[in-house]
Amino acid sequence: MHNALQPFTAADGASVVLGNLSRAYPYAAHHVQSFAADNPRPQALHPAFFTSFDWHSCVHMHWLGVSVLEAADDDGPDAAAFAALREGLAANLTADKLDVEAAYLLSNPSWERPYGWAWLMRLAATCSVSQDEQIRGWSHALENCVDAVAELTVTWLEKTEYPVRHGVHTNSAFGVAYLLDAFRVLGRVEAAAACGRAARRWFGGDADWPGEWELSGQDFLSAGLTEADLMRTALDPEEFTSWFTAFLPGLNEESKILQTVSVSDETDGHMTHLHGLNLTRSGQIARILGTLREGGASSSAVLESAMDRLARAGLKGLQSEDFMSSHWLASFAWDARTSISALTGRSGAPTSSAPASS
Repeated sequence: MHNALQPFTAADGASVVLGNLSRAYPYAAHHVQSFAADNPRPQALHPAFFTSFDWHSCVHMHWLGVSVLEAADDDGPDAAAFAALREGLAANLTADKLDVEAAYLLSNPSWERPYGWAWLMRLAATCSVSQDEQIRGWSHALENCVDAVAELTVTWLEKTEYPVRHGVHTNSAFGVAYLLDAFRVLGRVEAAAACGRAARRWFGGDADWPGEWELSGQDFLSAGLTEADLMRTALDPEEFTSWFTAFLPGLNEESKILQTVSVSDETDGHMTHLHGLNLTRSGQIARILGTLREGGASSSAVLESAMDRLARAGLKGLQSEDFMSSHWLASFAWDARTSISALTGRSGAPTSSAPASS
């Protein structure tokens, strides 16, 4: 097994982020007006995250920027691009600007829930464990945002009886999975515990997931694999192995949940979600495989082959130059790339994989 997304480099990521940070419009503000004149410019509402088409995309572009800086060669041929990226991130990730973002979140408690919250916490967690002094400084600037999202998350999960299961932004499992991981890294014990309780309450008894039925025309998430990706963090590896066996029994090369999808119109912002579906499926499968191995499960050639096939299809999606793809897709490519790399390092010798289909 090898990383089919390896050609997507840190320098490629830096280029994408720089392009996004410099592009203020088009921008979808998603701001609910309270009165006729309540129509501020995006930068007034969101001084840190006002580019990349919308707030949550801008947040995860900042996460991508921080992540590629961690992998950057500051003395290599792309040093100037990484220096420009560092400068651009530093201009946005200031305490003054981020405090405005935190206040907006508290004033609008269901806004960007849970998707934007999850990416913001992932950004904070990634900064907090960096060996780079400047990046760690950004985690201090994000502290009020972390306070806000931790408070909002606990309140939300305590009163939410049912999860959202479809394959787009409001999917509960996707947001809670990232929140749970991030809160653990950030030492937010109460918020992490609330995420774990919700995962078990919502999904602990699920079995025989209908993977043949789940795909719809604008998904960037597999509802089933996203749920499994959450449960691998909420359960210990042995528990998860038993849960997963009951949840998705009988997986084989023909299972629809493991198949690649294609995009017929690169300019359609909803259709391009399907590029992300290839990438999120591949990254989730990598993480699931890692946890299954920790739980004592034998290697799964079916899952390994699907992971590589999906990653290759996702890499094709990165070739699109249309803003409907470029304002978000690279974040998911880097996520999948790092998850597959982690699995490859853990699993030892590479194995052959089936070619991608489109």
